[in-house]
Amino acid sequence: MCGIVAYIGKKEAYPIIVKGLKRLEYRGYDSAGIALLNNNGLNIYKKQGKVSNLEDFTHDKDKMGYAGIGHTRWATHGPPNDVNSHPHSSEDGDIALIHNGIIENYDAIKQRLTNNGYKFKSDTDTEVLTYLIDDIKKNSSVSVAEAVRLALQQVVGAYAIVVISKSNPNQLVAARKSSPLVLGIGKENDFYLASDATPIVEYTKKVVYMEDEEIAIVDLDEGLKLYSIDDVEKTPYVQELELQLEALEKGGYEHFMLKEIHEQPRSIKDCFRGRLNAEKGWVSLGGIKDYEDKMTKANRIIMIACGTSWHAGLVGEYLFEDLARINVEVEYASEFRYRNPIINENDIVIAISQSGETADTLAALELAKSKGATILGICNVVGSSISRITDAGSYTHAGPEIGVASTKAFTAQVTVLTLMALSLAKIKGTINETKFRTMLSELEAIPQKVQQILDKNEDIKIISEKYQGASNALYLGRGSSFPVALEGALKLKEISYIHAEGYPAAEMKHGPIALIDEAMPVFVIATSGPSYEKLVSNIQEVKARKGKLIAIVTEGDEQVHEIADHTIDIPDTDEHLVPLLATIPLQLLSYHIAVMRNCNVDQPRNLAKSVTVE
Repeated sequence: MCGIVAYIGKKEAYPIIVKGLKRLEYRGYDSAGIALLNNNGLNIYKKQGKVSNLEDFTHDKDKMGYAGIGHTRWATHGPPNDVNSHPHSSEDGDIALIHNGIIENYDAIKQRLTNNGYKFKSDTDTEVLTYLIDDIKKNSSVSVAEAVRLALQQVVGAYAIVVISKSNPNQLVAARKSSPLVLGIGKENDFYLASDATPIVEYTKKVVYMEDEEIAIVDLDEGLKLYSIDDVEKTPYVQELELQLEALEKGGYEHFMLKEIHEQPRSIKDCFRGRLNAEKGWVSLGGIKDYEDKMTKANRIIMIACGTSWHAGLVGEYLFEDLARINVEVEYASEFRYRNPIINENDIVIAISQSGETADTLAALELAKSKGATILGICNVVGSSISRITDAGSYTHAGPEIGVASTKAFTAQVTVLTLMALSLAKIKGTINETKFRTMLSELEAIPQKVQQILDKNEDIKIISEKYQGASNALYLGRGSSFPVALEGALKLKEISYIHAEGYPAAEMKHGPIALIDEAMPVFVIATSGPSYEKLVSNIQEVKARKGKLIAIVTEGDEQVHEIADHTIDIPDTDEHLVPLLATIPLQLLSYHIAVMRNCNVDQPRNLAKSVTVE
């Protein structure tokens, strides 16, 4: 949530920051603001809405500045408007601050400052922190950096902040706890700060991923200094960025989401590249190799995640239990951490997250770690918090995912879980050699089969047109296709704002069937497999209530073709791999319906890509 960009150096700050905010707009787009420091002072411009609104507002303003901070907001405290937009400044205008996170004890601090005569203009917790830093700076006669450190010792909550000050014009001060912050080191003694690496990669490949409770001071004269919140100087660990600038562009597609849907043949292949060889009959995940024996002997594996990643975990549950015969539980991270779960040292906890920064998932991992469990991670972003806190893990290698509604990240996560399940099954001897090699061959063929489905895009678009006016939709599946139904329903409601629910097909009779009428589209994953005949019966029940039926079927199907209003064929594959194929047409259906309804596909209302607050 919220995007932070900052720069200090010899270049003009404004174009760097605005371009960076546009790249981070998927993290929040309720409002945007910028503070620029030049010889005339500190100029702050803020505007409700997208970064383009800020650009229009600043068209005729003084945009000169060698240092600046910028912010694009996803509102937590206070409605999205000009006043609540960041940056927030101190009463005397000396200090400006941008913030991602939530200050939980802001109300108590605000009351204390109010009693001391401070008057607040906004409803935000961020303004409270700004005033607290200013109060400490004045009353304790300390530097801005020291005032930030002392203020953060009083703060409860999550934060990534950058502070700029007229009284320290050659310096930016940054800090983080439970919210990501990346520091880029330029070639000309200049520095970049951002919520992730996307605004930085154009200017430098050298970055420092800040750790929790670290404070960075970047100074035009003294360079970079890194301290703990307890004032212990630390040595920065500089890493080389692997991110490519081309991956952040739309590449000729109308939306990032459509581009990312069409990238899945490559992203799935990148995910298993070097990790399996069907011809030689092996699969290997180097990141977790040292923990495979422990995983096979674990009492249970607990997968924790949120949203789309939780759906990937549900697919993983079917794979692990069926192939490797390991007991798996899949938990919402937000529920897991608050219900006093039973965890022991023989449990394996796997966190699944696209960004690697999901606040609830990180907190659940901390809880599991404190109980002695082995914690592993599956995430997409190198250097993310989850990748650093876990004992080991596997990157998905899906590449940047800019569209808020996750697509290629989901199939990449399912691919990694499939590789894990196969590897553990081989070690445990719960899969015979013939089945093992067949599944490896089938997995290697998945990218080509995904492309075959993508080639049906125009046919899927025609089906989408018929249901763009729907108010509700139902998604049904059995076995590992049930999570696909959940994911399909989530995609539709995320980007088209149509109410949609996913159910196990057999559960339809336990309530949802009451909703079915001639206006209700029902999407069913009815591929060949052990449950096929049962699904056909469920389909008959839908048609008997005059529901509009759209079925995902295996190529060559005849029975469902005769019953359904529309069918979308997918290539035949092993039943365990069906989720990797069946999800593709559901993504395309949701995309086209949302476009036809004039929805903002890449930036749906009220949503942000990376949920870094509870």
